[in-house]
Amino acid sequence: MKRIIYLLSIQLLITISAIAQDDETLITIDNNKISKAEFEHIYKKNNSNLYNNSDKKSPEEYLDLFINYKLKVIEAEDLKMDTSASFINELKGYRDELAAPYLTDISFDEKLVEELYDRMTKEVSASHILLTVDKSATPEQEQKVLDKITKIRSEILNGKNFAEAAIAHSEDPSAKINKGKLGYFTAFQMVVPFENMAFNTPVGQISQPVRTSFGYHIIQVHDIRDNKGEIQVAHIIKMFPKGMTPEVKNKLKLTIDSIYTELKNGADFSVLARATSDDKRSAEQGGIMPWFTAARIIPEIGGPAFALENDGDITKPIESPFGYHILKRISHRPVPSFELAKNEIENRIKSNPQRRLSEKKAFVDKLKKAYGFSENQQGMEILKNRNVEDNIEKGNVTLFSIDSKNFTLNDFNNYLASKNIKEGSYLTFYQQWTDDEMISWEDANLEKKYPEFRYLLQEYHNGILLFNISEEKIWNFASSDSVGLQKFYERNKKNYKWEERFKGLVIKCIDVATREEAENYFAEDMPVEEIKDRINGTFERITIKEGAWEKGNNAVVDYYVWNQPAPDKFESETTFVRGNLIPPEPKTLKDAYGLYVSDYQKFIEEEWIKELRKKHRIKVNRKLLKTVESVK
Repeated sequence: MKRIIYLLSIQLLITISAIAQDDETLITIDNNKISKAEFEHIYKKNNSNLYNNSDKKSPEEYLDLFINYKLKVIEAEDLKMDTSASFINELKGYRDELAAPYLTDISFDEKLVEELYDRMTKEVSASHILLTVDKSATPEQEQKVLDKITKIRSEILNGKNFAEAAIAHSEDPSAKINKGKLGYFTAFQMVVPFENMAFNTPVGQISQPVRTSFGYHIIQVHDIRDNKGEIQVAHIIKMFPKGMTPEVKNKLKLTIDSIYTELKNGADFSVLARATSDDKRSAEQGGIMPWFTAARIIPEIGGPAFALENDGDITKPIESPFGYHILKRISHRPVPSFELAKNEIENRIKSNPQRRLSEKKAFVDKLKKAYGFSENQQGMEILKNRNVEDNIEKGNVTLFSIDSKNFTLNDFNNYLASKNIKEGSYLTFYQQWTDDEMISWEDANLEKKYPEFRYLLQEYHNGILLFNISEEKIWNFASSDSVGLQKFYERNKKNYKWEERFKGLVIKCIDVATREEAENYFAEDMPVEEIKDRINGTFERITIKEGAWEKGNNAVVDYYVWNQPAPDKFESETTFVRGNLIPPEPKTLKDAYGLYVSDYQKFIEEEWIKELRKKHRIKVNRKLLKTVESVK
């Protein structure tokens, strides 16, 4: 934590050494040239961040701070601190964090959020046919499934009924009952590839085969409508029993009509629901059902429910496959605005690996164009039909190139070995490999492409070195050098003094009688512990606090010694003090240890800076310094 706080705080003192091109040198430290632009950038940034104008420094005043900082970093580099494993690992950790936002397509994120919100405002009605693919299927087996579903699609396009084809071929267990019909759905309710295909297939059309984790699907889109949001209703239901006769159904209709008449005459809906509804679970809640969307309820209920215009409105008796209902609208929530929905959509994207893959693909495609990615068709043919002999004889054949670097079959074999991949679809793993290599290529070029990234990384580089060398040369040394600290204290013991103090006891008694008993013992100069032992016995009748207090440190002492106002709820009859005043005196090293260690650290730093200034040749172009404008 200390390291993180330090690294953040030094950003107020240092920033990145801007790489100045064709700029005049302002400062030279040995062979290290520092441009006017670099100094000016740092000076303006750090002085612009100050809230108090009195803390702002002129370029001349800031010059010494800047040189001191540079000397410390150069000294750390001379000591090879930037070559240690701990430094390299720590800087890598910071670099990985800084690089992450550059290794994704933010503009694609925004487009995806907008696209998903648009889908949230719609509902698609579709049917599907599924042919499953086993997770351990070979590429040849998977191709057979794709060929089969492609043939089924062709038969439907040539006139075969989709529902009949679903009953005959679909491996979705529910297809025999629902004939492949899925009803209405909106965004985030289907797996990502299926959702993408459904929302991009025109009404009345059959989609191309789409691969999901379940297998291959073809989708027929029946309708697209506006999403009406969510609604909560209460209902009263008279359920249809199994084997219901027309007579029973008529009797239930008369009952529901009677209930409706009572409601129209002012009866309380929740009371009637508890008394008459056959849905006992909701009846206990006055008939209230969970929130639902039109896509998540049967149309016989959804249609009439969403037709209710106001909270409190009720429907006439309606019939569903389950019975006769009366619905009462409790509340309605429309699809939230884009501004309200945006955060939730972004969180869903981040938490869904499939959507992240879509984002990654778009980003990789952009990188491929930027870096001139190209595939070697000869290598790709070998990859598609590879065998053991190919691995040995044709390992140096190029599969693809990025800029001028070729990636070979041997490289791919090494990738498979590093991932411990021994079987599966080589083309799938090849795609993963090319994606990984493209992102790695971009990662390696961040410093060249983005100056702000390079600057910030250099800031962390210098910050870690500054922390490490300060820890070694100043903080740890000052804390461990007890002899030097004692000598420093002897030379500076007058720096920290106690003000006038009261040294003694604050005594609190349970009652006046106990106070009188305690004062008698104090008059006899009886030791404090003995007094407590004699008075307290089996329960505590007296508390005694011993110490030394300056004015303002203890309200009871202030009252008795310095005539200050009495504390709140103060009982003077049972509380008193005993002791005497001590005149001002220097604090001991133990009393002010933290203060003297801090001062000693400053002293060590000042002496160290003097040594560094003697050790290194420093040259400043004073004429050029005068051209740096002061921060207002």
